[in-house]
Amino acid sequence: MKKLIFVFAFLCCAMSLSAQTNVRPQFGEQPKLVVGVVVDQMRWDYLSRYFEQFGEGGFRRLIREGYSYDNCYINYLPTVTAIGHTSAYTGTTPALHGICGNNFFIDDRKVYCCTDTTVQPVGSDNKKQGQMSPVNLLATTIGDQLRLHYDFRSKVVGVSYKDRAAILPAGHSANAAYWLDTKNGCFITSTYYMTELPAYVKEVNSRMAKNKELKKVGEKVGFYPLCGHLITDMAIAALEGEQLGRGTVPDMLCVSYSETDVIGHEWGTRGEHTDEAYLELDKDIARLLSALDAQVGRGNYLLFLTADHGAAHNWKFMQDHQLHGGKFSSGSLREGLEKFVASRLHNTRPVVLDVADYRFFLDRKGIAEQGFKLQEVKDLCVEYLSTGDHVVFAIDMEHAAASGAPDILRERILKGWHPRRAGDIIVVPESGYYEFGSWSSPVGTTHGVWNPYDAHIPMLFYGWHVPQGSSPRTTYITDFAATVCAMLHIQQPNACIGEALTFEK
Repeated sequence: MKKLIFVFAFLCCAMSLSAQTNVRPQFGEQPKLVVGVVVDQMRWDYLSRYFEQFGEGGFRRLIREGYSYDNCYINYLPTVTAIGHTSAYTGTTPALHGICGNNFFIDDRKVYCCTDTTVQPVGSDNKKQGQMSPVNLLATTIGDQLRLHYDFRSKVVGVSYKDRAAILPAGHSANAAYWLDTKNGCFITSTYYMTELPAYVKEVNSRMAKNKELKKVGEKVGFYPLCGHLITDMAIAALEGEQLGRGTVPDMLCVSYSETDVIGHEWGTRGEHTDEAYLELDKDIARLLSALDAQVGRGNYLLFLTADHGAAHNWKFMQDHQLHGGKFSSGSLREGLEKFVASRLHNTRPVVLDVADYRFFLDRKGIAEQGFKLQEVKDLCVEYLSTGDHVVFAIDMEHAAASGAPDILRERILKGWHPRRAGDIIVVPESGYYEFGSWSSPVGTTHGVWNPYDAHIPMLFYGWHVPQGSSPRTTYITDFAATVCAMLHIQQPNACIGEALTFEK
């Protein structure tokens, strides 16, 4: 009897070890398709907030059958869209990938992260929305590494409502990136990728031209869950039209849902509009998964899902419930700062070029032309801004390591700082306070700071060689690229600083 018990125990142990060993892909194994999904402005706690309302085929399926790292954080400042999408796919931060915001300065020249006047729109004549490419991206992505590894036989496609959310994840060498031209109500690309839209994109656009609901909402389509339905339509069309996952090497599909961000800025983290957005998104995720099952097959694709940032609760909502929070105004700080500097230096021209994402971009050229030293001006800025209403810290980004700020702030500031792109001074507002008026309505919200409400994001893996489970360990947005590339046994993106995670049973 004892011998039988020993044999049974041995077999159970061997089976357990075998099951755990099989989780890690071996050399020579590969999925047919890698799918990245980024949900714009999705706080981590939305997974639990809406769990009971989700259907079985979307988020619930990912959670119940996949693996969740429950403490994933953004490890840089500021927490904004272009940076989030880029960091997840490059495995690095603005200090190395160079995308320092949606808008930033390159050597005193203001740029939008994806604007490229050397290319032309394809699919419409809208140059404002169509002259786009990854021109300002300084690092490779997962997709770039995939294409490099397989001698550019892998196909990589990006799809989103926002141009930056399609272009930056897909990377430099992508076969295609498609985004919405809201003026003309169609998906477009640029000559960076091709000179004519494929037939499957034209078919999607033809159906959209007949969509009565889209005609009603027009350029404001981002305020409605319809936007997510259209993105899913386009993603499935690309899946089928490009025959992704049907070749001899892995392909990649990058899908970003942006309507959640627009809706959040307008209506905040609570209420019927946000509820509807996430419940409809759940249906879109389910529809995408069903299409992947049909074309690629369950277990044949590796999918990850995350967010580019979270969002603060509306400041008035917080105050109504006796919680700390309020309005913050960089514009008022800027006005007072210019007066303060002028009183000390008697300069005749403003020293600030712009303020964006709690960062002050100084006019370095103008300061030098007036005979002032940059560090002298920065010191005055820090002195004044440190006294601002609801400012906890004002920090010279170049010298953040020597500041008196907590380690978490110093580290995130340095990882977000690029010497020619990321600004000079960053202010850290009190918890619960956020920039009011520029990107949010009176009942809406915004993001951009270090706090958990902006920096704590979902980290879900599903499918190929992914067991069911979860972990409370702290992880970071930069770990996605490292983990996916390690699983595929391909080189990490060329500026990757992330950690390759294992799925702990």
